[in-house]
Amino acid sequence: MRQLPGRLLGMLLILLLPCYLLAQTKTISGRITDVRGNPLSNVSIVVNSTNHGTATDADGKFKLDVPANATIIVSYAGYKSQTIQAQSASNDAQIKLEEDFAKMEEVVVTGLATSVKRRNLANAVGTISSKELNSVAPAQTFDAALNGKITGAYINANSGAPGGGISVKLRGVTSVFGNTQPLYVVDGVFMDNTFTSAGLNTVTKALRDGSVTSNQDNPSGRIADIRAEDIENIEILKGASAAAIYGSKASAGVIIITTKRGRAGKTNITVSQDLGQISVGKLLGVREFNADRAASLSSDPATSDALRQQFIDAQAKGEIYDYEKEVFDHKAFARNTVISLSGGGEKTNFYFSAGQKDERGIVNGTGYRNTSLRFNVDHHINDNIKLGISSMYINSSADRGLFGNDNSGTSIGIALSSTPSFAQLHPDQYGNYPANPFAASNPLQTIALMRNNETVNRFATGVTLEANLQRSKRSVTKFIGRGGFDFYNLETNVLFPS
Repeated sequence: MRQLPGRLLGMLLILLLPCYLLAQTKTISGRITDVRGNPLSNVSIVVNSTNHGTATDADGKFKLDVPANATIIVSYAGYKSQTIQAQSASNDAQIKLEEDFAKMEEVVVTGLATSVKRRNLANAVGTISSKELNSVAPAQTFDAALNGKITGAYINANSGAPGGGISVKLRGVTSVFGNTQPLYVVDGVFMDNTFTSAGLNTVTKALRDGSVTSNQDNPSGRIADIRAEDIENIEILKGASAAAIYGSKASAGVIIITTKRGRAGKTNITVSQDLGQISVGKLLGVREFNADRAASLSSDPATSDALRQQFIDAQAKGEIYDYEKEVFDHKAFARNTVISLSGGGEKTNFYFSAGQKDERGIVNGTGYRNTSLRFNVDHHINDNIKLGISSMYINSSADRGLFGNDNSGTSIGIALSSTPSFAQLHPDQYGNYPANPFAASNPLQTIALMRNNETVNRFATGVTLEANLQRSKRSVTKFIGRGGFDFYNLETNVLFPS
C-alpha cells in the first residue's frame, strides 16, 4: 500500500479541521427571567475564561454558539450568577436568576434611585458588607463598628462615654464637629446625626462664654441609634461629586446604608445571643508618693509641713488609695440579643427583627441600652408595580457620666489627675462625702451622686414605588419614587451635686 506524501496529508488535515470544529460547537438559546418571571435585559452570557459571549434583549432572550464542552457564566448586576455546562444546556433554556443584595462589588446605590456599575461610577466608593461589619466582637454602636473598615477615613471617639460620640471624617477634614460629618442615608431616607449638647457646659465650663450648651461637652451623635445587625451593606461615597447627587449636605461625603430585606422562600428564623465582659485594657498608673513628695506639692513651708504630716498619718492608717483603680478597674457585663424573621412568597417578601443591647460601663453608674424593632416589606402589586416599605423604632438610654473637655476641674478624669493617693475621698458612715482639697470636685462623690442620662425615642420610615412605564424589545422605562421621614425625641436628664 502506497503512503500519502506528507504535504498531501497536511492539506487534508487543514480541510477537515473546520468540520471537526463544527462538530465540537453547539448553539444554545433561551430566555432569562427573575424568580417572578419578569424578563431581564442585558444579562451577560459569557464562555468562561474567554471574551466570547452575548447579552439578552428586552424580552430576556439570547442565542449563542459555544464549544460543546464549554462552561457558561450567566451574570447580571444585583443577581446571583449561574454556571451552566454547554453539554447539558437545551436550545430553549429557561433560566431564573435570584436577587443578591449583598453583591455590592457589582452595584453601587446612588441618590438617583438607580443602580450603577462600579466601573461606570464617577465617585470614589468604599464598600462594607454585613459580614465585615459584624464579623468581629460587636461594637457598642453602629458608628463605632465602622472603625477600621473605611479606607482613608478618620474615625475617633470624642470620649469613652457609653452611647456613642464618634466622629467620622471621610475627606480629611480635621474639625471634630460641625458640618464635617458625612450625610447618612438609610434605605433612601436622610438620617439626622446632629451632635446634641447635654448642657454640661454649666458645670465643666468647657466653652468659656458662659453658655449652657457647647459642642465641647461630650455630645453624642444620633447615628449611634441604628443597629448594625439590621444592615445588609454600606456604600461610602467620598468624592466631591457626591454633592451633585445629594446636595450641599453631602459636601463631607455620603454613607449609604441598605438594610436587610426578605426573599422568596421558606421563613427563616434567626436568634442570636452574645454575652461578654468589658474591662479596662491598661491603666495609666498613678504617682507613688512618700513624705518628701507629698511635701513638694506646695511651695509654702507651712502647707508643705501639713502635707507631709497628712501623708504620714494616712500611711499609718493604711489609707493610701489607688483612685484610678477604684474608678476604672471594674468588670462590666454586656448582653446583645437579636431575633429576626425573613421570608416571602410570590408577591410579598418581609424582614422583621427585634433586638436589645445592654452594656454596662467600666465606671459605676454608666452604661448603654438599645431596644429596636425593624420591619421591611416588599410587595408586587402586579407585574409592573412594586411597593417597598422600610420602618424602624428605637428606644435607647445612655448613662454617660461626666467626662471630656473641662476648664473647671470637675470632670472625673481632670479631678483624678490632681488628686494624690493619700487624700481621703470616701464617705463617712452617714454617706457624706468630704471635699477634695486637691481638685474642684470629689470624683467618688461625682460618680455616686451625679446623673447624665440621654433617652431617645426614634421612628423612621421610607417608601419606595417602582413602576414600569413601558417595555419594548430595545428599552425599558421605569419610574422610581422615594419618600420618608426621620423623627426622634431626645430627653437629657442631668443632675450634679453642688
